[in-house]
Amino acid sequence: MEIEKLNIDASAKANVQAWLDGDYDAETKQAIRDMMDNPAELNESFYRNLEFGTGGLRGIMGVGTNRMNKYVVAMATQGLANYVRKCFADVKELRAAVSHDSRNHSREFAEITANVLAANGFHVYLFEDMRPTPELSFAVRHFGCQTGVMVTASHNPKEYNGYKAYWDDGCQLVAPHDTNVIDEVLKITRLSDVKMTGGEKNITIIGEDVDRVYLDCVAHNSLHPELIKKHHDLKIVYTPLHGTGITLIPRMLKQLGFTNVNIVEAQAVPDGNFPTTPSPNPEEKAAMKMAVELAQKIDADIVFASDPDADRVGVAVKRPDGEWMLLNGNQTFSVLMYYLVKQWKESGRLKGNEFVIKTIVTSELPADIAKRAGIKVYDVLTGFKFIGDQIRRLEGKEVFIGGGEESYGYMIGDFVRDKDAVAACSMIAEIAAWAAEQGKTFFDVLVDIYKEYDFYKEGLLSVVRKGKSGAEEIQQMMVDYRQNPPAEINGSRVVCIKDYKLRVSKDLLTGKEEPIDLPASNVLQFFTADGNKVTVRPSGTEPKIKFYFGVKGELGSEGFDKANAALDAKIDAIKHSLHLA
Repeated sequence: MEIEKLNIDASAKANVQAWLDGDYDAETKQAIRDMMDNPAELNESFYRNLEFGTGGLRGIMGVGTNRMNKYVVAMATQGLANYVRKCFADVKELRAAVSHDSRNHSREFAEITANVLAANGFHVYLFEDMRPTPELSFAVRHFGCQTGVMVTASHNPKEYNGYKAYWDDGCQLVAPHDTNVIDEVLKITRLSDVKMTGGEKNITIIGEDVDRVYLDCVAHNSLHPELIKKHHDLKIVYTPLHGTGITLIPRMLKQLGFTNVNIVEAQAVPDGNFPTTPSPNPEEKAAMKMAVELAQKIDADIVFASDPDADRVGVAVKRPDGEWMLLNGNQTFSVLMYYLVKQWKESGRLKGNEFVIKTIVTSELPADIAKRAGIKVYDVLTGFKFIGDQIRRLEGKEVFIGGGEESYGYMIGDFVRDKDAVAACSMIAEIAAWAAEQGKTFFDVLVDIYKEYDFYKEGLLSVVRKGKSGAEEIQQMMVDYRQNPPAEINGSRVVCIKDYKLRVSKDLLTGKEEPIDLPASNVLQFFTADGNKVTVRPSGTEPKIKFYFGVKGELGSEGFDKANAALDAKIDAIKHSLHLA
């Protein structure tokens, strides 16, 4: 069938013809011809180039300019290489680190990335096999690299793969490098623009040598190794969800001294098809199901799961009634921060220049815990790269304790500049041992926090508006909120508005305005007199607008369940007051 006769976009026709005429392999060209019988699929695969966004690439795997495949990866890597060479023109030997997760084609994409970087004169440190994202971030710093690449689609479904790009501090790209790299990638329009071979001698395979150094750094985070020794037989259940966590997390727990780690064997085998779960996302109940079932069977003390690239952690805890409860990201981060702050304070490590970081949509509870101990708190925009960037800004001036976000990502110590499930799982296990020393459980520690600091509860509502009209409606919603902000929410006066687009925080009681020292972002926050917070944030990649709700109340004598239900009702009432339900 002739391409011109196909009912597809003009841009798709041009891209298809370029691939059929170009230096692409025979298998790829045959796949294109096979797709001509399905014009809709062909159009979707070729109507545009897969966007290299501010975090890198992410998309469905397959043939086409709008798919994740070896050619798209190679062209993106050439653009990255070109930009890094410009920025580090005075560096005699440019270096890069490359790793990958357990997804289908991840090893292939990682090797192509390494080959292109090496062909461009970089000395490339390529992991021998899959490794967690945090170890890639560590390797960038460890080897003094100027850039790094992690091939992963994080916790997305099996059809996806992706590509995270890192800068010389081990942090994902931030301004101006994020948009500048995009500009360079867009300049690579032909496969002939890519240097694919010739630098193989510049590739060094790494593995155990880096593993040991990285794990020793994680072990150094431990605040009470003697309690781990005493409670070494704590019953831990762990699942890597078929991902990279299996390479290091059980080993790390063993190195710390835990001897009763029970792995969900059916999910311990690396597999990019994720056959035992509908989604490899530890935020979802279905992903935690097998781990919780094992915990029930053996009467475990704590459960945790890491996502495929082992940067996020899901946690389940046992309640007094014997039922297992999944913690959300805010709850896990709050317990981590409570323990870190308490131990730093009791051990005399606080000198007055320490800080913690959270994102603006994360619960205020971790911030309140830190502030009460006299520790400075920095809020950053949504995205863990902003946490890493803030650490870089304060390096050598202040001491970082920890950071986190509501979407299950946490960092302890600054030797890694991205969220780290290996370090987080290790600290979660230590907290469980610390609780056991007091005759308590991890759940009891959470309740203690609520008693001391109030019961904080968060909710999220995503409002989807599809199509061009939907996008316009979302933008109009933001205009309306700016021009006519709510005077009260659920009967409580709005006392502060933070506009991250205008970068201004306004105290409505005094009229005082203060600048927000963060990059501009189309986000609004409303704070009420009764201590509640509503954040409004349009998605940058999907046709939706997100509403984050943060409320708090007392954990009274009626107990956890009653207080929890009351706060759920409060969130529902806020939704109604904003006409969202």
